[in-house]
Amino acid sequence: MSGIVTALGLMSGTSMDGIDVAVIDTDGERVTDFGPATTYPYPDDLSADLRALVADAKRAETGNHAEIDRRVTEAQIKAVEQLLKGAGIDRRKIAIVGFHGQTILHRPDQRVTYQLGNGALMAERLGIDVINRFRDADLAAGGQGAPLAPLYHRALAKDIERPLAVLNLGGVGNVTYLDGETVIAFDTGPANAMIDDWMLKHTGQSYDADGRLAATGKVDKAALAKLMDNPYFALKPPKSLDRNDFPATPVQGLSAPDGAATLVAFTVETVRRSLDHLPGKPKRWLVTGGGRLNPTIMSALAEALKAPVAPVDAVGWQGDFLEAQCFAFLAVRSLRGLPLSVPTTTGAPKAMTGGVLHRARKAA
Repeated sequence: MSGIVTALGLMSGTSMDGIDVAVIDTDGERVTDFGPATTYPYPDDLSADLRALVADAKRAETGNHAEIDRRVTEAQIKAVEQLLKGAGIDRRKIAIVGFHGQTILHRPDQRVTYQLGNGALMAERLGIDVINRFRDADLAAGGQGAPLAPLYHRALAKDIERPLAVLNLGGVGNVTYLDGETVIAFDTGPANAMIDDWMLKHTGQSYDADGRLAATGKVDKAALAKLMDNPYFALKPPKSLDRNDFPATPVQGLSAPDGAATLVAFTVETVRRSLDHLPGKPKRWLVTGGGRLNPTIMSALAEALKAPVAPVDAVGWQGDFLEAQCFAFLAVRSLRGLPLSVPTTTGAPKAMTGGVLHRARKAA
C-alpha cells in the first residue's frame, strides 16, 4: 500500500470510561487531514466490570476473559458504526481500522501485555480491514511495548521549534522528547489514574473536575516523599508502567482534598524528575490527555518545569483524540511495513514494525 488513505483509529485508555474514535488521512509518514472524532462512553456496567478486572491483577493475568473481551469488542464496533453514520462516511472509504483494544495488564519485564479486543470479529462485523495487537512484536523482541505515540508526535511536530517535549497525561504519564532526528520516549509515572481512583473512592466522582478538590488541599510532603521513593524513577529509559504499579498506601488516612493535592504533586514531580533522563531541556512542553484539562496540574507543571507549558490544542492538535488518531496512523504504518517503535522509544533492539492484520470479507 502507498499513498494517502483514510484510516480510523480507536483508543480506550486506562480510565476505562469510554472509547475515542478518530479519522485521519495519512500515508503513515504525514497527516494531510483530520476527519471527525468523537468519544463514546462505555456502558456503565462494562466500565465497572473493567475497573474491577484491572484492580485484580491475578484475575487480569490468569482469568478467562472471553465474555468481557466480546463486550469490549461489541462496544467498540458500535462506536465505529455511530461515528461513520453520524459523519455520513461510507465505510468503503475507510482503508483500515487501528484497534488498540482495552489494556488490562502491562508487564514488560515479563514480556506480557494484554489488550482486550477481537480484531477478527471487528473486521467481520464492520466489513473493514482491522489491525490490532500493536504492542506484541515489540515486546517479543525485548522492547517495552510502550509508549507507541512518539512517531505520531514526531509527524505532527515537524514544524515546531525544538527541543520539544510532548507530555501525555492519561492514566499513566509518558513523555516524547524531540530534537532534530532524536526521538526519546518513556513513561514518567502515574498521571490521572491514581487521582481518579482517589476521587472515586472518597467522593464518588470519577475525576477531579478542573482540579477543584486538589486546589483546596495541602500537599503532605512526607507522603509525597514516600510515593517518590521508588526505584522506577532512577531507571534509565526506555521504560514503561502498568496502571497499578504504584500503590496509594502513602496517602491513606489523608483527607480527600489533601490526598488529591498530594497525588497531583506526585504526578508533577514525576514529570520534573523525567528531566534527569533527557539530553537537553525542552524549550516547550505540549500536554495531551485528560491532565491538560486540569488547571491545578497545568499550573504546577509550569512552576516545576520552569518552561512554557500548554495544551496541544494551542498548536492545533486535537488533544482529546490524539491517541485514537495515533492508532489510525500506526495502522497505516503497519500496512506499509514501517516501524511503530525505535530503540529510543521502547528499548527494542531495532526499529520494529508490528500489528496483526485481520482481513474483512468483501461483499461479492
